[in-house]
Amino acid sequence: MLQQRLSTPRVAWSVKQSQRAGLNILRAQTSRFRAVRCSASAANGAKEKLKAKVCIIGSGPAAHTSAIYTGRADLETLVFEGFMANGVAAGGQLTMTTFIENFPGFPEPISGLDLTDNFRKQSVRYGAKILTETVTHVQLDVHPFKVYSDTKEVDADVVIVATGASAKRLKFTGSETYWNNGISACAICDGGNPMLRNKPVAVVGGGDAAMEEAVYLTKYASKVYIVHRFDYLEASKVMQKRALSNPKIEVIWHHEVAEAYGNDKGALTGVKIKDNTTGAIKDLQVSGMFFAIGHKPATNFLGGQLQLDQLGYIVTVPGSTVTSVPGVFAAGDVQDHKFRQAICAAASGCMAAIEAEHYLQALSSGEHHEHHHEQVHKVVNNVLPGVMAAKQLTRKSSAA
Repeated sequence: MLQQRLSTPRVAWSVKQSQRAGLNILRAQTSRFRAVRCSASAANGAKEKLKAKVCIIGSGPAAHTSAIYTGRADLETLVFEGFMANGVAAGGQLTMTTFIENFPGFPEPISGLDLTDNFRKQSVRYGAKILTETVTHVQLDVHPFKVYSDTKEVDADVVIVATGASAKRLKFTGSETYWNNGISACAICDGGNPMLRNKPVAVVGGGDAAMEEAVYLTKYASKVYIVHRFDYLEASKVMQKRALSNPKIEVIWHHEVAEAYGNDKGALTGVKIKDNTTGAIKDLQVSGMFFAIGHKPATNFLGGQLQLDQLGYIVTVPGSTVTSVPGVFAAGDVQDHKFRQAICAAASGCMAAIEAEHYLQALSSGEHHEHHHEQVHKVVNNVLPGVMAAKQLTRKSSAA
């Protein structure tokens, strides 16, 4: 999630990140201990069964805003915040940032870890029960819906999916070896590392994210190479201009990374890049390399039960969080491949909570129950195909 941040000493931030990881482990252990203690069957391998009016899957601004709103509406709310789900600590992409300047209500910059901790505390303040477990699968063809983790089985009248999206990573020789030793997917998180200051670095990608991260890295690096597999950029015109006009930035067209290598201390010292037109390989000596090739929404656990677009994001009705299944709503980056901002995610979390409350009101009213389902199905069948077609057209236009 792209946010404007201030640099901060890497050591202090790493300490906070370690503390967050330890806190997540403690929460998970506590949650699992309670599951065993509260149910004799759990000790024998059976799942503890729980019920909730609203089950929220996620731990970022969308999830917790939903939890705050449903909690204040006196709706029994259960939140699966996950345990290192998709390799990210509870709190989502914000936990990998330093300081955030553009979230309203904080005149002074606030760290991503502190902000997500505040989200969580506020959810608990208004009655949300939080489980530090990762959802493994769901069953959306029954009602109440069923949500499963390793130790829990939850029956829920409403499900809000707010699982976010994680940065994509490329795989090539050395990509794992030098991960976090020079290779990263977050320039703003790691670009200020003293080991990279006044040294050349590379950014892989050609979209707005790549341009933004390349420009950001010019604050620290002596040179920034943008390695892109095409001979054009997918970024918006304004972002292209900003990057290409920067004297520290050089674009290496129609090339892909083939290999990463380093020194005997395990630190990255360069990459081999391949020319897609000639097949020629050349060395690019850099001390850091940053992936900026998009994000992957966390939707695998849905098992194809919700309609997704070609990129795997949940399709929702415009101006709404309604999905292809009545009673299931989607909020945050899991349904937003364009903005990916914390404040946007929080706003959609609010929308999901309000729409969930309206759905539950209809559900409790016998004469309106079937009518509500019929109306939602009409919207899903008539609107969602058009939404997907529009998104495909937008992607084709931006690539032209």
